[in-house]
Amino acid sequence: MQKWFEEAKLGIFIHYGIYAVDGVAESWSFYNGRIPYEEYMKQLDGFTASKYDADYWADLIEKSGARYAVLTTKHHDGVALWDTKYSDLNVVKKTPAKRDLIKEYAEAITKRGIRLGMYYSLIDWSHPDYPSVYEGGRVPEDLSQVNPYSSPLDGVQDEEKWRKFLQFNNDQLKEILTNYGKVDLLWFDGDWERSAEQWNLPEFKHYLQSFNPDLIINSRLQGHGDYKTPEQGIPITRPEGPWEFCTTINSSWGYVEADNQYKTLNQIIRMFCDCISMGGNMLLDIGPREDGTIDPRQEDILLGLGEWIRTHEEAVYGTEEGIMTRYYLGGSTISKDRKTLYLFVYDDPKENICLKGLCNPIRKITVLHSGKELTHEIHGGVPWFNIPGTTWIHMTAADTHEQVTVLKLEFDEELDMYGGSGAVVTHN
Repeated sequence: MQKWFEEAKLGIFIHYGIYAVDGVAESWSFYNGRIPYEEYMKQLDGFTASKYDADYWADLIEKSGARYAVLTTKHHDGVALWDTKYSDLNVVKKTPAKRDLIKEYAEAITKRGIRLGMYYSLIDWSHPDYPSVYEGGRVPEDLSQVNPYSSPLDGVQDEEKWRKFLQFNNDQLKEILTNYGKVDLLWFDGDWERSAEQWNLPEFKHYLQSFNPDLIINSRLQGHGDYKTPEQGIPITRPEGPWEFCTTINSSWGYVEADNQYKTLNQIIRMFCDCISMGGNMLLDIGPREDGTIDPRQEDILLGLGEWIRTHEEAVYGTEEGIMTRYYLGGSTISKDRKTLYLFVYDDPKENICLKGLCNPIRKITVLHSGKELTHEIHGGVPWFNIPGTTWIHMTAADTHEQVTVLKLEFDEELDMYGGSGAVVTHN
């Protein structure tokens, strides 16, 4: 795992494609029979990217505080956003856009020092060779349940067609990994429709890393990825190893005009704090309109998140996962030298913030956004058994930030939380 990823904290996901024309669910709308495939593909005629400005996107991503970005180069519908030599089904050849959108995106992102990520769908529900085999090669007993976009309807498998499809993926991915400078991260999707053996793993991963040995690949690679990617539901307990939580800004990945179920800025910031408290990143998704513009509600959330991060930067970047919630009923992070603890205060306190199990004497407590110094007192404890008392930090609603407040606790020695052994204890 590359160090930059574990220190990134925030990434921006971008779902951009022809599905924004009619504002329908990307790929799934035809796969699940909500609209006919032909109607879905008619959106090619309306995809203009007429106001697409990759520099504007990159500026917005930079202002959000994100350290990496991931763009959908091709979703399950098979429509590529670049001028691929291996399929005519791309926005350069088949839409009024007639532009290589990936090239402009990669240049704008890289120019700002933001890490470059590319989403790529392993499955292609438009490719004639894709529905040639079944998962694990096992033909189902009930062929009436077979989806024609993913498996052969007649129960007859064609391994030669499948090999051709794997070569097609290899060829397209070679274009992505060689034509746009250094790609830092590949974000796969769709691995569930075939087994690791059918995806030719681990050889497939070795092939990808031959273009860049530092390439990071997400977990959607049938157990061969580098980090976990829980989706839409914030983990209750910390996933093992490096991880990232991907989530929408409203309820849709791509642009759906009728979707007004937006998360508030406060909710987004709290979710972000929960992620970094457990040592993970948040990959926050936006869905541009077909012309390339971004809904002002999405822009406002990215800008508001970035403003909060800049105000509280030292509690975000250069920190490690925080203490367990059994010690503090909120989020937290710890400085790398482990001499500073940052507490995220989500709600307005009445008179105190309660911190349990702290063995260190506190040198100073400040409200990060205002610099105000707070007082505290300690009640209880059993010193002859080295059991610490409860720390009560005096704080009221008047001390809070309008979104999430951060308290900075400074110590002379490394943080020591009571765990029965004297060792520092963080998350499970």
